[in-house]
Amino acid sequence: MASPPSVNNENYGPKTDKARKARSNDPGWKYGYWANLENRDQVTCTLCDTMVHGGIKRLKQHLAGGYGDTKMCAKTTTAIKKEMKAYLDSNSRRRPLFLDEDNEQQEEEDVVVVEAAESVQVEGSAPEESQSSKVQPSSGTAAKQRRATYLFKAPAASKSKTKAAPKVNKSIIEMLRKSPEEMVDERRKGCSQPTIPAKIKTPEDKHYVDMQWALWFYECGVSFNAAAARQFQIAVEAIAQFGSGYVPPNPYQLGEPLLKDAVQLTSNVRKEHEQAWKHYGCTLMSDGWSDRRGRHLINFLVNSPEGTYFLEYVDASDEVHDAFMLADLLEKKIEEIGKDNVVQVITDNGANYKAAGRLLLERIPTLFWSPCAAHCLDLMLEDIGKLQPFQKTIGRARRVTTFIYRHGRILSLMREKTGGADLVRPAATRFATSYLTLKSLHKHKDPLKALFLSEEWNGNKLAKTAAGADVYGTVLSVEFWNAVEDCLRASAPLLIVLRVVDGDEKPTMLEVAALMNHAKEKIKLSFVVDSKKVLLKKIIEIIEKHWVKQMDHPLYGAALYLNLGKLHPLIWDHEDATVGQLRGCFLDVLGRIVEDEETRSKIDAQSLDYEALRGDAFSNKLAKQNLETKSPLDWWRSYGGRAIEIQRFAR
Repeated sequence: MASPPSVNNENYGPKTDKARKARSNDPGWKYGYWANLENRDQVTCTLCDTMVHGGIKRLKQHLAGGYGDTKMCAKTTTAIKKEMKAYLDSNSRRRPLFLDEDNEQQEEEDVVVVEAAESVQVEGSAPEESQSSKVQPSSGTAAKQRRATYLFKAPAASKSKTKAAPKVNKSIIEMLRKSPEEMVDERRKGCSQPTIPAKIKTPEDKHYVDMQWALWFYECGVSFNAAAARQFQIAVEAIAQFGSGYVPPNPYQLGEPLLKDAVQLTSNVRKEHEQAWKHYGCTLMSDGWSDRRGRHLINFLVNSPEGTYFLEYVDASDEVHDAFMLADLLEKKIEEIGKDNVVQVITDNGANYKAAGRLLLERIPTLFWSPCAAHCLDLMLEDIGKLQPFQKTIGRARRVTTFIYRHGRILSLMREKTGGADLVRPAATRFATSYLTLKSLHKHKDPLKALFLSEEWNGNKLAKTAAGADVYGTVLSVEFWNAVEDCLRASAPLLIVLRVVDGDEKPTMLEVAALMNHAKEKIKLSFVVDSKKVLLKKIIEIIEKHWVKQMDHPLYGAALYLNLGKLHPLIWDHEDATVGQLRGCFLDVLGRIVEDEETRSKIDAQSLDYEALRGDAFSNKLAKQNLETKSPLDWWRSYGGRAIEIQRFAR
């Protein structure tokens, strides 16, 4: 295209050349022109000389500001912004169009309504109201002008229905967008990607939002740990998906209608758990404790592959907690859940609960009872800590931490040396805390030595006290640190097992037997020196006393036998005695749980195919490949269908 005639004029300026502007009353042309007449999709701003792609509409957005995909003009004024915004708003089309309306020349984006299938229904909408959300156009390019935001409109109810189905409009984006729960779960697994709106936000925008949340936490005294809660993250994501203008519930709504809805939601969750109890069987767990008012409460929880569900608590303050009372209470809960559904009862290790367990087994022969594995491990740690070498070491370590935390200046120096880290490691139990604190002391051994060799310590009057001299001698003692290492060798494998059995993330019965065997072997390998043989013998005796007498139930052995990822390494290593013992546990449990003789015989025969990975069900190539990659439950779901009797038993 030829240049305009005035281009050779010395006073010529493209910003004022009418040939470079459209013949239009659009106010945007007062502040823009075509720098290149061959590409009229590019408009240059006369205020800041920025070239805007997307036509005059995008230039108006550039001048008005507030549009995510258009940078605001640095030299625009309040008056210009108001003028552009008013024009954009007045020309914005809000009228829904139908697919048969063919109008591709509109400047603003269209909203298209599509009749949804019968299955697409959203409750809670007004009966006769079309609730199209406002579309804020982001571009004026020809391609984007033709892009429509499709809305789904629920179909009218058929004449055969007595109640008309509510009408609702829902965009395709909303239909395809993942729920807040799905978004949060993906984010917590580390497999989510940031959304486009989140990517275009500046760090300042993010910091502003973060600061509002932080101020709310501070003002309301909410624990910072709440920020890591899944439900908090779901609530934040739900607000983001709702969009601007969301009004949070008021105190009345939280205390009345929403609370009732939450109760109903909990009831629905229980129904899901009840289905799992019937399908897989479950474990009833009971735990007694005293609250601040002195009431003795007994909690009842039910565990299954669906998760752990809090059933209820009972105020037993007026009751005598003998074996008969506890057995009656547990039996009542078993009947409530269903006798056929409860496989095992777990309680603490108190003498009254042990006696109650024996009574329950007499009343319900198919039931298994075992004490709490976490409590059992805690008792192991307690008894190991009473061994003379360990008792002395734990006492010396406690004096070190008590001395440091009792004196503010020394505590400040310690944190300075350790980079702000603390020595005391709180845990769920007192005995686990002692060993975790020893681990922390050992980790910060060098900073502690540096502290007590520093000029600040030598110049402090505490260095001249008897307590200060004792702590100084302990921290610089080679004997003390060697004893700490012995304590850690004895406790670390047991603490790993404790963390697993005390967690709610996955079923632990399938792992606990193998973990305990592994822990014992690891402890034995840690005390191979002849001078430690006597100490090792005492440690193993303590473990055997608590584990074999209290926790070594056939149910655990049967669970390990049915966990092929753990069983087959034993078979490959020719651990025939161990495999035979596990099979014996499996047969004991089979004879106790399955009353039908024919079914027992089928399961017994199928177990031989399972053990040898043969037959139609277990010779499958994938079944062999996924021995260790799939969880036991998923493995049985995937490959046990052709041996349905043992599959049902294993689940």
